Amino acid sequence: MTPSDALLRALHGPADPPLRPLPATVADLLRALDAPPRLAAHLRAVHDVAVQLVDWLEHHRPELGADREAVLFGAATHDIGKTVHVAELSGPGSRHEEAGRDLLLARGFGPDLARFAGMHGSWTAPGTTLEDLLVSTADKVWKNKRVPELEDLLLARLAKASGRARWEEYLLLDDLLGRIGEGADRRLAFQAAFPVSA
Repeated sequence: MTPSDALLRALHGPADPPLRPLPATVADLLRALDAPPRLAAHLRAVHDVAVQLVDWLEHHRPELGADREAVLFGAATHDIGKTVHVAELSGPGSRHEEAGRDLLLARGFGPDLARFAGMHGSWTAPGTTLEDLLVSTADKVWKNKRVPELEDLLLARLAKASGRARWEEYLLLDDLLGRIGEGADRRLAFQAAFPVSA
């Protein structure tokens, strides 16, 4: 199997658990960049979790008016800078964040969409939006990692919108994140089945 075959499988092949495809514009961009197949698999898994988060939010808290398309684009591209800093696919580092934002801007995407690549690790930064929090949450919970500080920020938005007690919102959010987390091992196995290099 050639690297391009692996990339196509990561983007469009069957997955367990089933994973939704990435938006066509993102899949086209990853092919144009000859992205590492493992990165494509990761972005697909995080995007799928973001769809679940936004679906839940639209059902339970439609009054928040989250920008669905922005969240899904952000989840699908948050680590795109790892096409530049490939070592960060298998090791620590945050150089991919600025590189990802710059790459998206250079490819004609507006700052409102490119920001997710640069901010997904900075959820406490001033001006953080609900959409930023959702992308950051998807990037953690896809592998069943729970980050209390991040979840607290999301809970504050939920409680303010609903007027309900924070603990009531916590119970609902915790149930959702727990259910999403149940598929983490299979999502991790899907990602690990693809090579790091393009």
